[in-house]
Amino acid sequence: MKNRAMSTVITAVLTAGLLAGCGASQDAGTEVSEASTEEASVAETGETASDTEEAEAETASAEEGAVTADTENADAADTVLDYDGTTIRVGSLKGPTTMGLVNLMKASDEERSQGKYEFTMASDPSEIVASIASGDLDIALVPANLAATLYNKTKGGVSVLDINTLGVLYCVTADESITSVKDLSGKTVLTTGQGATPEYAMNYLLDANGVADCTLEFHSEASEIAALLKEDPNRIAVLPQPFVTAAEAQNDQLKTAFSLTDEWDKVTDNGSRFLTGATIVRKAFLEEHPDAAAVFLREQEASADEANTNVEGTAALVAEYGIIEKAPIAQKALPYCNIVCITGEDMKTALSGYLEVLYQEDPSSVGGSLPADDFYDIAD
Repeated sequence: MKNRAMSTVITAVLTAGLLAGCGASQDAGTEVSEASTEEASVAETGETASDTEEAEAETASAEEGAVTADTENADAADTVLDYDGTTIRVGSLKGPTTMGLVNLMKASDEERSQGKYEFTMASDPSEIVASIASGDLDIALVPANLAATLYNKTKGGVSVLDINTLGVLYCVTADESITSVKDLSGKTVLTTGQGATPEYAMNYLLDANGVADCTLEFHSEASEIAALLKEDPNRIAVLPQPFVTAAEAQNDQLKTAFSLTDEWDKVTDNGSRFLTGATIVRKAFLEEHPDAAAVFLREQEASADEANTNVEGTAALVAEYGIIEKAPIAQKALPYCNIVCITGEDMKTALSGYLEVLYQEDPSSVGGSLPADDFYDIAD
């Protein structure tokens, strides 16, 4: 049996952390408060734009990106004819999911989107849970396991539209002998998230690779681990973005050894993926306003595409909306946040397999039982 050593005892309250994990950071070694047990909340980084010209360039790039997203949204609008202008209330957490939405948020603010939106961005996932349960939100971008928990909590009252973020966990170290999970045999790995996704994912990957003698040393905050890495970069850690980017900026010896998302793909043959976020919709809203949900989904996809193809412009918007304070950090972190929009059967296969792994680790992590087929909205 693996030795799961605990440096700091923490309380596991849903697996919400990774969504906000890519949201923002401070300099390595500076405390970062967490919105939930394993959630890295938004805080300042030490990097600043070099001068006014850089800020102007970011603004121009953001405007260019918004125009591109607007054009894509207009093209998508041609295929949705019955949207009646219903206001779509959308909630998300500060982090990768909202980073994937910022181009749509900007288009909405400037009245260039097809859909009419009210966006709510929260640091605490309990705010999103309460608003979906009460009907104050129609659509929400939440941790993938929280989507399943809400399905059970609402007795099947929500469906999942898409996967919006793949994994954001990475192994970092200056030890060049570490290139995969298999290399962790006999090693100690610093990580956050005891009783949540980081622990479950590591347990699964260690088991799948036959590694029985790796010690997981848990800490309550990613910033604590960043400080330890600054003292000794040869230590091994699993961290979310943007803490990886911030830690590597503080010590040029640190390198990303591997992505847990890639390692997951190596050991699964059933189509499941290592996920962070999913987009859910209240079934009552979906049944009453199917075209509104379709409009959102297509504009969300265009926004996510823009986040990946116009990184500089999106980073400027990420800073503008207060997700990460400084655009340069956002620009470095965005390519590693795995922002996607996976729908249909591909979404069902990837998400159901992921939830099955979590369920085997701890049934309570998905709300006590796996969702039925009606959880997955795979209609064209």
